[in-house]
Amino acid sequence: MRELSLHILDIVQNSLAAQAGTIKILVKEEREKDLLFIEIADDGCGMSEDQVKKALDPFYTTRTTRKVGLGLSLLQANCQACGGDVEIVSSPGQGTVVKALFKHSHIDRPPLGDMVSTLVALITGAPQVRFVYCHSVDGKEYCFDTAQVKEILEDVPINSPEVITWLKDYLREKERVLASQ
Repeated sequence: MRELSLHILDIVQNSLAAQAGTIKILVKEEREKDLLFIEIADDGCGMSEDQVKKALDPFYTTRTTRKVGLGLSLLQANCQACGGDVEIVSSPGQGTVVKALFKHSHIDRPPLGDMVSTLVALITGAPQVRFVYCHSVDGKEYCFDTAQVKEILEDVPINSPEVITWLKDYLREKERVLASQ
């Protein structure tokens, strides 16, 4: 995948398939330490110890629609090519946490990509799910929580066109400010 945001989208799709009600996405950039850390945590159905061991195997999947599961193995390959790795922590009924670590300056590290479009697509497609997104760069951080937005909206759906337009503008501004610091 050319962008890390697409890896995140793929992993979150797994969380949605696992019936997660809350999905937390953390992107942490520490340029002085030359690290880029991504974590996706959900409260879905979780995986057994055996499933966790097999999850990085490209020829293993729990999906019935195909016989391969390339998402996590491709993420791991990208991480390892950039001086990092992937860790998966999960147990049945407890959800799953996927952690990915990259050397930030590595020439082969894919760019983060368009996280705003990724988040908006996720929120639009799964409005019932609580998404929490935090992005930090060298200690400066912003967090976004759909639960807070839904509270303000009251009876207006979070995936209504007007709200989606506002979300795009709001998140783009937050990313712009973070990048400029």
